[in-house]
Amino acid sequence: MSIEQTLLQRSGAKCELCASEENLTAYHLPPENEASAEKSILVCAICNDQIANSESMDAHHWRCLNDSMWNPEPAVQVMAWRLLNKLSATYSWAQDLLDTLYLEPEVLSWAESDAAASSEDDSEPTLDSNGTRLLAGDTVTLIKDLDVKGAGFTAKRGTLVKNITLTDNPKHIEGRVNGIRLVLVADFMKKVS
Repeated sequence: MSIEQTLLQRSGAKCELCASEENLTAYHLPPENEASAEKSILVCAICNDQIANSESMDAHHWRCLNDSMWNPEPAVQVMAWRLLNKLSATYSWAQDLLDTLYLEPEVLSWAESDAAASSEDDSEPTLDSNGTRLLAGDTVTLIKDLDVKGAGFTAKRGTLVKNITLTDNPKHIEGRVNGIRLVLVADFMKKVS
């Protein structure tokens, strides 16, 4: 059985991201070199085009990730994580979904492998207080108490910030503290290994 036939059978002849039944094709997740059904997903033409042209993503189309991120197939989970990670820089709903998504450690490592490969091109990396490179999705801890102006609380030293998002400024990251999305100075963070 071909990869596409296996994917059609696995997905019930629907796009594994948005459930469309039209113009379906196999998409092989990078950075995998060999094509296999386990490392591929079945996508419609719209999803395929938006994945290929990520700078012109239609956020409304990707609301479907709310359902597809719970797909039991690791390849679908990886693609949902990667898309939500890209969208989370602009859309709070994507960050909220990303915050609720749990991936097994080996699946998360696979999902992050593409982010690590694409972030190697950055001219200036985002570094924590120890000089460790931070990537989107990392977990960090505060190394000092930070007054959060306008929110009326102090983020205490040792507070965990999960699933961080990188910003255009390599000195800042974004993350949730006490349920509030904040821009934080990377120099006051320490990556949790």
